[in-house]
Amino acid sequence: MTSKRPRLAVIVKGWPRLSETFIAQELVALEEKGYQLDLWSLRFPTDKKRHPLHNRLKASVTYLPEYLHQEPLRVFKGIGHNLMRRGFWAALGVWCKDLMRDRTRNRVRRFGQACVLAAEMPEETDAIYAHFMHTPASVGRYAAIMRGMRWGVSAHAKDIWTSPEWEKREKLTYRQHGATFLATCTAFGAAHLRALADMPDRVELIYHGLDLDRFPPPPEPRPEGGPLELLSVGRLVEKKGFDNLIEALAKLPAGLDWRWTHIGGGGLGDALSARADDLGISDRIVWRGACNQPDVIAALRVSDIFVLPSRIAEDGDRDGLPNVLMEAASQKLCILSTPVSAIPEFITSGEHGLLSEDDPEALAAALVMLAEDPDLRGAYAEAAYARLTRNFLMAPGIDALDARLKTLAGG
Repeated sequence: MTSKRPRLAVIVKGWPRLSETFIAQELVALEEKGYQLDLWSLRFPTDKKRHPLHNRLKASVTYLPEYLHQEPLRVFKGIGHNLMRRGFWAALGVWCKDLMRDRTRNRVRRFGQACVLAAEMPEETDAIYAHFMHTPASVGRYAAIMRGMRWGVSAHAKDIWTSPEWEKREKLTYRQHGATFLATCTAFGAAHLRALADMPDRVELIYHGLDLDRFPPPPEPRPEGGPLELLSVGRLVEKKGFDNLIEALAKLPAGLDWRWTHIGGGGLGDALSARADDLGISDRIVWRGACNQPDVIAALRVSDIFVLPSRIAEDGDRDGLPNVLMEAASQKLCILSTPVSAIPEFITSGEHGLLSEDDPEALAAALVMLAEDPDLRGAYAEAAYARLTRNFLMAPGIDALDARLKTLAGG
């Protein structure tokens, strides 16, 4: 070990982000295990709110140039600082090879950010650890080559399924300056990445799990009466499937009293709201926008069914195992979702909840079935809570990640 408290440069896409509580949860837990973390963010924050979890992190946060033309002096200083390093020319060669296959401004930006990172990173940094396999891992890889350091990465969802195969394969090939290890949060993703790795045992399945200390005990079941309270939490983007859910809501029987609350931001908000107007169901929908964790938990505790109709987007993007499903289970909320990606790793349909096809008719039928059977909803909620507490708590995953990171920092 190079120091008593391993010091890691942690690269994230943006900090803080309301939609990435799993990253904040992990980093806080690593600090509690004694790691000294320095956060390097590729983008400035866009969310106006913060989770309480973000405020618990003690790490310093440095924002790399989001666009190189905005901080040209800093970029040129970074390049100049690294010119005398042998690793700079190796990194330049790797980057040129990548640029020939990906002629984009983003690829240029990655190298500029890596030069700044390699120049400004404290000398006593033990290793680089990136969250997400696409842009953050590229910046981490180039900087690690410049500095002659090891690097590791956690892969999640979009980064796995929308990155080109050549890039994933090379980041997983150790002799080509690949990652010392890669952690990923689903068995579905792990199988895909192991098939691309030169040494498959460098890819480790580590579920994020949930830190139940951040959540209150489950509430008592809601009394009968009033509208059926439906809740969804997720960004308004294609892969979340909320367009299909709105169509499904319009197909519910006229005699069913329901209300749907949505929490989350996203670019499809105006289009989905307009479609709800067209279908005549807007008066039953509450759009709450992005909320912090306490507001999300409060909403979970007063709902009857949690609905997340995930699907595979046109560009291949898809969810991994959304943490919000575990959060819903922590409050003993009945779950309706879809059998996409790794969701069946947590929810077995007919046992821990229902997994419907992601079309409006199927979603509507599942909602009607659950609406008509409160006892079934309660049984699913209890089973999902038991599965969560038995197999999906945070501590085992943090222990596994700790073992990998100690090797990364001390190698």
